[in-house]
Amino acid sequence: MDAIWQAAASLTEPMCLLALLVGTLWGTIMGALPGMGPILAISICLPFTYSLSSIAGIALIIGCYCGSVYGGSISAILINTPGTPQAAATVLDGFALARKGQADIALGWSNAASVIGGLVSCIFLIILGPQLARFALNFGPIETFAMILMALTCIVGVSRGSMLKGLLAGVMGLFLACVGSDPLFGELRFDYGIFELSAGFDMVAMVIGLFALSEVMDRAGRPASVQEQSLATFTGIRFPSLAQMWKKKLLLFKSSVIGTGIGILPGTGAAVSCFISYAEAKRSSPNRDNMGNGEVDGVIAPEAANNAVTGGALIPTLALGLPGDAITAIMLATLVIQGVTPGVRLMADNPETVYGTFIALIIANFLLIPCGVAVTKAFARLLRIPEPLLFASVVILCILGAWGGRSNAFDLYVVLASGFLGLSLRFWKAPVAPLVIGLVLGNQLEINLRQGIILAQGELWNFLTFSPIAVTLFLITAAILLWPLIRHLYRLRKATTIKGELS
Repeated sequence: MDAIWQAAASLTEPMCLLALLVGTLWGTIMGALPGMGPILAISICLPFTYSLSSIAGIALIIGCYCGSVYGGSISAILINTPGTPQAAATVLDGFALARKGQADIALGWSNAASVIGGLVSCIFLIILGPQLARFALNFGPIETFAMILMALTCIVGVSRGSMLKGLLAGVMGLFLACVGSDPLFGELRFDYGIFELSAGFDMVAMVIGLFALSEVMDRAGRPASVQEQSLATFTGIRFPSLAQMWKKKLLLFKSSVIGTGIGILPGTGAAVSCFISYAEAKRSSPNRDNMGNGEVDGVIAPEAANNAVTGGALIPTLALGLPGDAITAIMLATLVIQGVTPGVRLMADNPETVYGTFIALIIANFLLIPCGVAVTKAFARLLRIPEPLLFASVVILCILGAWGGRSNAFDLYVVLASGFLGLSLRFWKAPVAPLVIGLVLGNQLEINLRQGIILAQGELWNFLTFSPIAVTLFLITAAILLWPLIRHLYRLRKATTIKGELS
């Protein structure tokens, strides 16, 4: 208990609170700007931790982490551009709500779901951290492949009305994810002698072009008499009431648990969690038929999941000293800079630092509320400018976002090409979302599939029955895919029975 009180006392110092607030606000701004994201935001903050105490330095980084993951949803909802890959699923329903004039509702649910998801992950981090970290070690390539395969089932959900086109778009996304060097042997694939393609397509540049630039092109190509209102019209952010949140309690909790669980697994990340959560909401939500056309459940599920990843990702980082991705690797470096060694001895050797991290994470999630309000107000002013200037601003943001990721001029061509690709998909009435899903998940799917084949020695049966976890995930995937067919056959049989009774 003494360590808890010492950590709490340290965090109440003005410098720690200021670091936490500045970090959260900075992260939210960087997350909302397309192409910036958590890695760049945290990297910029890292040098400032040298002059701060260990608790204040950790608070700065944690605030930046939470804010940047949440911030991506703001631009996803308002300008049809996920600020970060973690918000790629939010755009499916978030922007549709904005075009209906309900941007304030979408933003309110996004903020509330992010806060709740982050707090649920904090509870798991505090109570079950070491135990969950050890369980995560049971996930190898085959188990991870099975989980990502389950996430890909949401392609079926977002392709309703044009299933064949949606599946083709998903396959196209998987193919584009294969461009570049082989992840296992380093051989170049599909580069056609273009040196810049040896590193593959930048995911941020592709997503920006497919969503934002194609939207601008689509609007610019319409006659003035049929152009719709600007990207979004809203005056602020409208938070859901406690009664409304209580109605969504099951969806919020389930999505938060999914995000926390996936965050624990090294190398998966929030992009996987948001698509798995979206697919589960699409399967179980009473409003599933409206998802993809502007349904708040399609905002709640991915936002609760991707913010729950923040707490989940810290579990193996703190308990085992195993960073799951580049973001947690930077956070691990912050701890080392402050003279703290993560791992199994962390709780015993540095309990004040551990509890300080827990408390900082809880406060950072609550700070998402005022930071979200401040950043969305800034976007509200941006969206009040005349439509031609607004679209020009979006194009500038697209260029800055594509350039900011890798400072590579080739990514500007990628944005332009993916913009035309997105416009072509709109013209042929094909959904863009499946392509993005395939692109985001394709690389991890391939890596874990090929590593799993090596472990299974090339035997399909060994691959499918490698472990109880993998078998369970494969069965869940099969159930998700077969459920619509089973439900259709049941309804058909029921209708036939009723018709026979009436006759």
